[in-house]
Amino acid sequence: MSRTTLNLGILAHVDAGKTTLTERLLYAAGVIDEIGSVDDGTTQTDSLALERQRGITIKAAVASFAIDDVTVNLIDTPGHPDFIAEVERVLRVLDGAVLVISAVEGVQPQTRVLMRALQRLHVPTLVLVNKIDRRGASDERALEAISERLTPAIVAMGSVDGLGTGAARFRPWGADDAVLRTRLTEVLAEQDESILAAYLEDDAIAYRRLREELARQTGQALVHPVFFGSAITGAGVDALLAGVVELLPEAQGDADRPVAGTVFKIERGPAGNKIAYVRMFSGTVRTRDRLRFGRYAEGKVTAISVFDGGSAVQRASVSAGEIGKLWGLAEIQIGDPIGAPRTAAAEHYFAPPTLETVVVPCNPDDKGALRVALAQLAEQDPLIDVRQDDARQELSVSLYGEVQKEVLQATLAGDFGLDVGFRETTTICIERPIGTGEAVELLHADSNPFLATIGLRIDPAPPGSGIDFQLQVDARAIPLYVYKKVESFTKNMGLYVRQTLQEGLFGWQVTDCIVTMTECTYSVPDGPPSRRGPLSTAADFRKLTPIVVMRALREARTVVCEPILRVSLELPTDTIGAVMPALARLGAAVETPSLQGRLSAIEMVLPAARAHELRRQLPGLTGGEGVLESSFAGYQPVSGDQPTRLRTTANPLERASP
Repeated sequence: MSRTTLNLGILAHVDAGKTTLTERLLYAAGVIDEIGSVDDGTTQTDSLALERQRGITIKAAVASFAIDDVTVNLIDTPGHPDFIAEVERVLRVLDGAVLVISAVEGVQPQTRVLMRALQRLHVPTLVLVNKIDRRGASDERALEAISERLTPAIVAMGSVDGLGTGAARFRPWGADDAVLRTRLTEVLAEQDESILAAYLEDDAIAYRRLREELARQTGQALVHPVFFGSAITGAGVDALLAGVVELLPEAQGDADRPVAGTVFKIERGPAGNKIAYVRMFSGTVRTRDRLRFGRYAEGKVTAISVFDGGSAVQRASVSAGEIGKLWGLAEIQIGDPIGAPRTAAAEHYFAPPTLETVVVPCNPDDKGALRVALAQLAEQDPLIDVRQDDARQELSVSLYGEVQKEVLQATLAGDFGLDVGFRETTTICIERPIGTGEAVELLHADSNPFLATIGLRIDPAPPGSGIDFQLQVDARAIPLYVYKKVESFTKNMGLYVRQTLQEGLFGWQVTDCIVTMTECTYSVPDGPPSRRGPLSTAADFRKLTPIVVMRALREARTVVCEPILRVSLELPTDTIGAVMPALARLGAAVETPSLQGRLSAIEMVLPAARAHELRRQLPGLTGGEGVLESSFAGYQPVSGDQPTRLRTTANPLERASP
């Protein structure tokens, strides 16, 4: 019997029960003999000591089980918004997802953020309303909240008996249940004209056809079946497992095509060796293969393991559709494509971190060890973006929130034996070029101490486009005796440019621009008179590039831009009068409130620096009933004085004489 693979994500707002659900699924599939406890720290997927201590998921974890002829790779993800980047990496590798919602608390702010992301990426998603055994649970209230706040395209797959008690049970509807047939027909008719026609003509539609169409539309993320259950008691779990196999699509990909995959997690083994978790989309990677990854890197795979039966087992290869762990790729990073890059949409689906803080070791002698520790943590989460300031002997990291700072502090203490503190948390801005700027340094000119000519032009680019480096020079002007190939020269020059633009005119990272090389010359001892002289080296181009980049940037000029959030408030209608003046004081650009009876919604755009203050004020303004949901909305120019950030490197515009 041939096996198929399904890579399944479990997502939820924190404390909705997804890690307990993961344990229950593994138990139901026979992978574990006893269900672990989040509170006791005995779960399979929360393996970090800190996860067990705090009772929250911090790092994505993979487990595996089999249902009939389907191998399910189950990925447990963090629920706290401070670890949303970890969720982002998982979303890129999923075939389907289960979104867990509490039957007591209902749809919570993070639930809406996750559902929007799943819909945007067209990830087929089942919904599990968990905790039906808890006092205060309501199936009707949960369905109403899902329909109003997430999507109306839902189908309840059964009913609940004994709701709110330890005896609560989920009863799946069958072919003879008129309620299910009617609801299925109504929802599926929205996307299928033949079902709509039969529905309007009151023709009977075969139940088998309805189920097949439900699987098709679920697989296209058009409809979301809703199950009910309890991860604690196991109620409804068998029905959910059956729904996973029937309604979610299996992994696609041809094992015989060129290799393509994505790295979504990095960890270190006991010996300190790097291990990359890879989702394969096509092709086959074998032990001892030389593998391309990232932009230009390459390495030899020394070992492979594939998830099977609850754990990772050593294999000679990993193929399309599977998740594997690869050893031997020392330079690989999270987010790297392997083999042929996929033509995926945007790199990031969630906000970049908007906060940063300086990490201070309590013992000054620990500065070197702290640098090494943060470098290793950046491998696991590159968005912490460690910045080293050699002049002030300081290290700073970027953050999503204060909980992440607490976790970082505990991780450094527990895993590396380092006690640290933090300076005040500040907002991370960026710089964008305002206009076009050009600069050139000529070979043998008195102002140029290096043996190279470099001319660069910087042009503004659309927001969110990053930095693009282009060549506009004759290949004969490139010192190929140093770089071997034009591609290598382009790679290295692009690297020098990007490194320089880490700190712009005001000290912030410069982005959203096109940097074009317009002039290039080198010298050789026996060359033509115009290029005769000492031999140019790669160091000449590397050292001259920052000078030319910053001169071109000074001519282009930049504006500092601060991060902004799109904020949605749901609040009692009678509190709008108190909330609106507070929003005005915070500088929010407010859209017209949407009055929806007892509850109302307000949409706005707000500087990220003010969002924390709004979150702090909201309970008092709304009697504790206001709900705030935010999503990254880009950057906007700062009005007034431009905020500056202290540079960590010498400014090339102030270079000393050679």
